[in-house]
Amino acid sequence: MKTLITSLFLFAAAMVPSLAEDAVTLEVTGNDQMQYDKKELTVTEGQKVTIKFKHIGKLPKAAMGHNVVILKPGTAMPAFAMKCAPAAANDYIPEDAESKALIVAHTKMIGGGEETSVTFTAPAAGEYPYLCTFPGHFGIMNGKMIVKAK
Repeated sequence: MKTLITSLFLFAAAMVPSLAEDAVTLEVTGNDQMQYDKKELTVTEGQKVTIKFKHIGKLPKAAMGHNVVILKPGTAMPAFAMKCAPAAANDYIPEDAESKALIVAHTKMIGGGEETSVTFTAPAAGEYPYLCTFPGHFGIMNGKMIVKAK
Protein backbone atom coordinates (compact mmCIF):
# COMPACT_ATOMS: atom_id res chain seq x y z
CA MET A 1 0.00 0.00 0.00
CA LYS A 2 2.83 2.36 0.90
CA THR A 3 4.44 1.69 -2.49
CA LEU A 4 1.17 2.46 -4.27
CA ILE A 5 0.76 5.79 -2.46
CA THR A 6 4.38 6.72 -3.16
CA SER A 7 3.95 5.83 -6.84
CA LEU A 8 0.77 7.91 -7.11
CA PHE A 9 2.49 10.85 -5.43
CA LEU A 10 5.46 10.66 -7.82
CA PHE A 11 3.13 10.41 -10.82
CA ALA A 12 1.16 13.45 -9.66
CA ALA A 13 4.37 15.41 -9.05
CA ALA A 14 5.60 14.55 -12.55
CA MET A 15 2.35 15.89 -14.03
CA VAL A 16 2.67 19.35 -12.44
CA PRO A 17 5.19 20.75 -14.96
CA SER A 18 3.06 19.63 -17.91
CA LEU A 19 -0.03 21.19 -16.35
CA ALA A 20 1.85 24.43 -15.84
CA GLU A 21 2.84 24.46 -19.52
CA ASP A 22 -0.82 24.12 -20.50
CA ALA A 23 -1.65 27.50 -18.93
CA VAL A 24 -0.01 30.91 -19.03
CA THR A 25 -0.88 34.27 -17.50
CA LEU A 26 0.33 37.38 -19.32
CA GLU A 27 0.28 40.79 -17.65
CA VAL A 28 -0.22 43.83 -19.85
CA THR A 29 -0.61 47.48 -18.85
CA GLY A 30 -1.94 50.53 -20.65
CA ASN A 31 -1.41 54.18 -19.68
CA ASP A 32 -2.72 57.70 -20.25
CA GLN A 33 -0.21 58.14 -23.11
CA MET A 34 -2.05 55.47 -25.12
CA GLN A 35 0.70 52.87 -24.79
CA TYR A 36 0.75 49.19 -23.96
CA ASP A 37 3.84 48.07 -22.07
CA LYS A 38 4.15 45.05 -24.38
CA LYS A 39 4.07 45.05 -28.18
CA GLU A 40 4.44 41.27 -28.41
CA LEU A 41 2.91 38.37 -26.50
CA THR A 42 3.99 34.76 -27.04
CA VAL A 43 1.90 31.66 -26.29
CA THR A 44 1.60 28.08 -27.55
CA GLU A 45 -1.37 26.77 -29.53
CA GLY A 46 -3.92 25.01 -27.36
CA GLN A 47 -2.61 26.69 -24.22
CA LYS A 48 -5.03 28.22 -21.70
CA VAL A 49 -4.15 31.92 -21.82
CA THR A 50 -5.14 34.53 -19.26
CA ILE A 51 -4.40 38.16 -20.05
CA LYS A 52 -4.45 40.36 -16.94
CA PHE A 53 -4.83 43.92 -18.16
CA LYS A 54 -4.28 46.94 -15.92
CA HIS A 55 -4.81 50.62 -16.79
CA ILE A 56 -2.02 52.34 -14.87
CA GLY A 57 -3.14 55.85 -15.82
CA LYS A 58 -5.45 58.17 -13.91
CA LEU A 59 -7.96 59.31 -16.54
CA PRO A 60 -11.48 57.85 -16.46
CA LYS A 61 -12.84 55.33 -18.94
CA ALA A 62 -14.93 57.96 -20.76
CA ALA A 63 -11.83 60.05 -21.54
CA MET A 64 -9.06 57.44 -21.87
CA GLY A 65 -10.53 53.96 -21.76
CA HIS A 66 -8.43 50.99 -22.82
CA ASN A 67 -8.97 47.33 -23.64
CA VAL A 68 -7.12 44.50 -25.36
CA VAL A 69 -8.81 42.99 -28.42
CA ILE A 70 -7.06 40.09 -30.18
CA LEU A 71 -7.97 39.64 -33.84
CA LYS A 72 -7.55 36.82 -36.32
CA PRO A 73 -4.49 36.90 -38.61
CA GLY A 74 -4.89 39.06 -41.69
CA THR A 75 -7.58 41.30 -40.18
CA ALA A 76 -7.34 44.83 -41.55
CA MET A 77 -6.88 46.76 -38.31
CA PRO A 78 -7.95 50.22 -39.61
CA ALA A 79 -11.17 48.82 -41.10
CA PHE A 80 -11.92 46.91 -37.90
CA ALA A 81 -11.23 50.01 -35.77
CA MET A 82 -13.67 52.04 -37.90
CA LYS A 83 -16.41 49.54 -37.03
CA CYS A 84 -15.57 49.92 -33.33
CA ALA A 85 -15.93 53.71 -33.14
CA PRO A 86 -19.76 53.81 -33.17
CA ALA A 87 -20.05 50.94 -30.67
CA ALA A 88 -19.66 53.03 -27.48
CA ALA A 89 -22.63 51.32 -25.81
CA ASN A 90 -20.79 48.00 -26.13
CA ASP A 91 -17.36 49.22 -24.93
CA TYR A 92 -16.35 49.83 -28.55
CA ILE A 93 -16.72 46.18 -29.53
CA PRO A 94 -18.80 45.93 -32.73
CA GLU A 95 -21.82 43.65 -32.51
CA ASP A 96 -22.25 42.69 -36.17
CA ALA A 97 -21.56 39.04 -37.01
CA GLU A 98 -18.76 39.82 -39.48
CA SER A 99 -16.78 41.80 -36.89
CA LYS A 100 -17.45 39.33 -34.08
CA ALA A 101 -16.03 36.56 -36.29
CA LEU A 102 -12.71 38.44 -36.44
CA ILE A 103 -12.27 38.58 -32.64
CA VAL A 104 -10.31 35.84 -30.86
CA ALA A 105 -10.75 37.35 -27.38
CA HIS A 106 -11.14 40.72 -25.69
CA THR A 107 -11.09 42.34 -22.29
CA LYS A 108 -13.67 44.85 -21.18
CA MET A 109 -12.94 48.57 -21.51
CA ILE A 110 -11.44 50.04 -18.33
CA GLY A 111 -10.36 53.43 -16.99
CA GLY A 112 -7.39 54.61 -14.95
CA GLY A 113 -6.62 52.48 -11.90
CA GLU A 114 -8.84 49.61 -13.03
CA GLU A 115 -7.93 46.10 -14.10
CA THR A 116 -9.63 43.22 -15.87
CA SER A 117 -8.77 39.87 -17.38
CA VAL A 118 -9.83 37.48 -20.11
CA THR A 119 -9.14 33.76 -20.41
CA PHE A 120 -9.22 31.82 -23.68
CA THR A 121 -7.59 28.90 -25.45
CA ALA A 122 -4.75 29.91 -27.77
CA PRO A 123 -5.76 29.30 -31.39
CA ALA A 124 -3.67 27.74 -34.17
CA ALA A 125 -0.08 28.85 -34.70
CA GLY A 126 0.28 32.27 -36.31
CA GLU A 127 0.51 36.00 -35.64
CA TYR A 128 -2.60 37.61 -34.21
CA PRO A 129 -2.79 41.42 -34.05
CA TYR A 130 -4.18 43.08 -30.94
CA LEU A 131 -5.34 46.63 -30.34
CA CYS A 132 -7.25 49.02 -28.12
CA THR A 133 -10.63 49.81 -29.69
CA PHE A 134 -11.25 53.15 -27.92
CA PRO A 135 -11.63 55.68 -30.79
CA GLY A 136 -8.29 56.86 -32.13
CA HIS A 137 -6.13 54.54 -30.01
CA PHE A 138 -5.46 51.66 -32.42
CA GLY A 139 -2.74 53.51 -34.34
CA ILE A 140 -0.49 53.55 -31.27
CA MET A 141 -2.00 50.90 -29.00
CA ASN A 142 -1.40 47.72 -30.93
CA GLY A 143 0.83 44.70 -30.97
CA LYS A 144 0.87 41.05 -31.92
CA MET A 145 0.29 37.78 -30.15
CA ILE A 146 2.57 35.11 -31.55
CA VAL A 147 1.12 31.63 -31.21
CA LYS A 148 3.80 28.96 -31.54
CA ALA A 149 3.05 25.44 -32.75
CA LYS A 150 3.10 22.70 -30.11
